[in-house]
Amino acid sequence: MTINRKIVLAARPRGLPQTSDFRLEQAPLPAPGPGELLLRTEWLSLDPYMRNLMEEVGPGYADPVALGAVMVGGTVSRVLQSRHAQYKEGDLVVAGAGWQDYALSDGSGLLPAGDLAQPSLALGGLGMPGFTAYVGLLDIGAPRTGETVVVGAATGAVGAVVGQIARLKGARVVGIAGGPDKCRYAVEQLGFDACLDHRDPQLADKLAAACPDGIDVYFESVGGAVFDAVHPLLNLNARVPVCGFIAHYNDKAAPGPDRLPGWMATVLSRRIRMQGFIILDHYATRFDAFRRDMAAWVADGSIRLPEDVVPGLENAPQAFIGLLQGKNLGKLVVRVNAP
Repeated sequence: MTINRKIVLAARPRGLPQTSDFRLEQAPLPAPGPGELLLRTEWLSLDPYMRNLMEEVGPGYADPVALGAVMVGGTVSRVLQSRHAQYKEGDLVVAGAGWQDYALSDGSGLLPAGDLAQPSLALGGLGMPGFTAYVGLLDIGAPRTGETVVVGAATGAVGAVVGQIARLKGARVVGIAGGPDKCRYAVEQLGFDACLDHRDPQLADKLAAACPDGIDVYFESVGGAVFDAVHPLLNLNARVPVCGFIAHYNDKAAPGPDRLPGWMATVLSRRIRMQGFIILDHYATRFDAFRRDMAAWVADGSIRLPEDVVPGLENAPQAFIGLLQGKNLGKLVVRVNAP
């Protein structure tokens, strides 16, 4: 407990990140000053947005990671030492400690992790990804009973929750995921009405058959071929919440022909509401309601929260690369240190 392992950004990726873009370093254990806490990471969240922050110019809502700096990331951390009046040693908090064993904090931005049997859920369905699903679907998508909701990345951290909430609201839910095993899981375990493989060359035709009444809400986090299949099926007054476009995060150049004119014509003629949102904007106004509702849904079994757990901080880079390739099932978290 005198050494802090940390994974830093070693190089800007070109396309899909490689393990050589990361570097595992060691540094002396930091000591908290007045008003500070020393946090020990127990769980680390791996999320697609991190790929954007590896670029030299970030997406605008967060600063890019500097070369040689610790990779950013949400964590569930234990207070190891405290010189802060509001926290005591042993407290479990949700923090942004990044890809490292230990971090200093002045208390800003910390949230109590709560009394969870599985604390990592505070990084998934009971944390930022679940909150993203809740706000995007309910506040922008606003599904109504009997409508059709289509969800990309249906078994990922966000998509799995989107589909289950949509079912609770009385919608018919069609998921799109990577491979038959994931699609089977979405239907048999998460309660989706149907799920299609995004790798299927007949995706567009099969999606049309699965949505005979068109699509009223499409929760967009993917882009690419999935969006191309969804686009023609959007109904009059359809709603499209946008929280990401993972299919393009590793693009080196704009792919394919310019589809913007056709898409703009569709938005206009079908009166489509397409709205991007950054979940950081909504914590002050919606997080309490989300935490109350989601806790109740999980407690009564209405919603299941699948997790994909990777052991060891040193395995975070390879796991993150796999995330960008769609290899995970559910929320991807790294078990960094035992309690």
